[in-house]
Amino acid sequence: MKITFLGTGNSQGIPIIGSNHPVCLSQNPKDKRLRSSIFIEKGNQCFLIDCSPDFRFQMLDNNYEKIDAIFITHEHYDHIGGLEDIRPINVKKKQIIPVYGLKRVLENIRKRCFHLFYETSKEIKTNISQISLHELNFHKKYSFKSEKCIIIYPLFIWHGNLPILGFRLENFAYITDASEIPIQTMKKLKGLDTLVINVLRKKMDNALLHTLHIIQTIHPKRTFLTHISHLLGFHDKIQKQLPNNVYVAYDGLKIIIK
Repeated sequence: MKITFLGTGNSQGIPIIGSNHPVCLSQNPKDKRLRSSIFIEKGNQCFLIDCSPDFRFQMLDNNYEKIDAIFITHEHYDHIGGLEDIRPINVKKKQIIPVYGLKRVLENIRKRCFHLFYETSKEIKTNISQISLHELNFHKKYSFKSEKCIIIYPLFIWHGNLPILGFRLENFAYITDASEIPIQTMKKLKGLDTLVINVLRKKMDNALLHTLHIIQTIHPKRTFLTHISHLLGFHDKIQKQLPNNVYVAYDGLKIIIK
């Protein structure tokens, strides 16, 4: 399984418009972050987790042109703002793209992108994105046909007072925007080869230490940090503070999960 980090920034991305913060002015490419999303290749299937407002540029920059399904963690704009840009993929595949998420999230997408649902015909239109909505449940697992069966487990995560999704695929898990991970979810994260997780947003002065404690509890073989704020600091400086098996992800990073 191959994972590409399409974006690793928070809701504003880095640099922030009009900001003179030193991180926003950095010339290091690893300090320039689009909104968070990952691209997963497994067998002959390609999955997207979250579809950020930067989706078009992310796909062009990585030379990707296929998506078989999109999984949404939650309904905030930085995670669904690119859904209308899947139109050329619809046309190329001659297929409607399935979008998976919680019922609340799907209802939000239907309201905010209401014009995508005007057409009831299954015929692919060239002037509008075509998606179908599929509800996920915290307590179920979902399988997808490929060269081998792919099983995806939705994970219950707290984003402030909002319940959102993380996802586990085999020995890989992706969590973003988490402020707290419930005990029952922590149990489902045991035995990971690779964990991707945001810097858990408690208080900024102890956010990194809190996240490292969570990582130590889950005990994956390696961890990549994402959804990075400019307030956390420069990429290279953060990396020097981390244990040997914890890394700061950056846009365009590709990793292999064996």
